[in-house]
Amino acid sequence: MHVEPSPTRTDDLDEAVALFVRHRRRLFGIAYRILGSAVEAEDVVQEVWLRWQKADRAAVVSPVAFLSTATTRLAINVAQSARVRRETYIGPWLPEPVDTSADPALGAERAEAVELALLLVLERLTPVERAAYVLREAFAYGYAEIAQMLELSVVNVRKIVSRARRHLLDERRESVDAAEHRRLLGAFVAAARTGDVASLEALLTPDAVSLSDGNGVRGCARVPVLGRARVARLSVHRRFWREAEPEFVEANGSTGVVVRRDGRPLAFMTAAASKDGIHQLLWVFAPGKLAAVTGSRPGG
Repeated sequence: MHVEPSPTRTDDLDEAVALFVRHRRRLFGIAYRILGSAVEAEDVVQEVWLRWQKADRAAVVSPVAFLSTATTRLAINVAQSARVRRETYIGPWLPEPVDTSADPALGAERAEAVELALLLVLERLTPVERAAYVLREAFAYGYAEIAQMLELSVVNVRKIVSRARRHLLDERRESVDAAEHRRLLGAFVAAARTGDVASLEALLTPDAVSLSDGNGVRGCARVPVLGRARVARLSVHRRFWREAEPEFVEANGSTGVVVRRDGRPLAFMTAAASKDGIHQLLWVFAPGKLAAVTGSRPGG
């Protein structure tokens, strides 16, 4: 015998779906900033949806707090296990770039907290420290709210966020504005494509570093390349640039470059720059990390 679902239960589920969809991008933003991985962030958000479906929603005082808390705690758990997995990663690990032009909401919450260079520095914090900093600085949650999410005292949360801020200030340099960043990146790509080592050196700071994330991809540097001269020589790799087509994109809230050959993505590159020039180049070659910024799939 077929039994029609009760209107009350159907309406309740429709409301639950609508609320989750409304906040989904924020949940992804929290998870992504904690994890530096779009794939892992999507997995976390999917798990939060399953928990929201199964929850006794009538007993939930604040649905938004429930969803944010579940996302944060799951992301911390994933980050803790990811640290162990990355011990076997081949070469430097970099965050997975994402296309923020296609998803403006991801960069809307204090966009600087999603920049690739900052996400890389955040990796040096513990997962709990990272979560506290992200919740406070990127999403402006109150200390009491963060304390509830992390099951810590307000005093402890304040100390964690303050310590994280100091650590990040020590690690980061004052950035140039968006227009200058794009100009420097454009000049760098132009010089690299033509093999102009002298012009590249003029764009770089003496202590410039180039990091390449390939996880074993052939021809990808497996150690950081240090110093203006070495970074410049590496960047004019003729075989890499032959018939390559660079495309400027908005990724992680700033300008980046997707390099393609025959329409297929080879790499993503962006840079961190101060008034003294480009001091950090970030290259992502690992095929699985290019999908979120190119809309492609490895082998597709």
